[in-house]
Amino acid sequence: MKFRYHFQKVVDLKSNEKTQAEWMLSTAIGKLQTEEEHLLQLINDRNNLMNIIQAATENCASVSSLQEMQRYAYHLDECISRKNSDVEHAQVNVQRNQSFLNGKVIDEKVWLGARDKAKGRFQQEMLLREQNDLDEMATVRFAAKARAN
Repeated sequence: MKFRYHFQKVVDLKSNEKTQAEWMLSTAIGKLQTEEEHLLQLINDRNNLMNIIQAATENCASVSSLQEMQRYAYHLDECISRKNSDVEHAQVNVQRNQSFLNGKVIDEKVWLGARDKAKGRFQQEMLLREQNDLDEMATVRFAAKARAN
């Protein structure tokens, strides 16, 4: 007789939910990395611009070009500020997805544990039945031998 767990579909569902939560977390981490890379690029652009402005002031560049570069630096500062906010939102999303995944992992472990306990009980019952069958066969043989003598 083979072990069949009555709630196997629930176990499968919990496993699928955990897999989906893993995908969601993976997606959130990818989004966070993209936002962080974009932020780093903006910071590098601003640093490069500051170096250009420094060199332009030393070379006595025109006031209008310096003002234009300063406006662009201000624009980059605003972009960096917005991107920092995007990174924070992405971090919160990663944490939320991590918590969600932790819950799904716990759910799956609970159901797998219940299935393992049920399987253990089933195996014990099968061993007990087998032992009872062997005991009965031995008793029948003993009784047959006793009658024959």
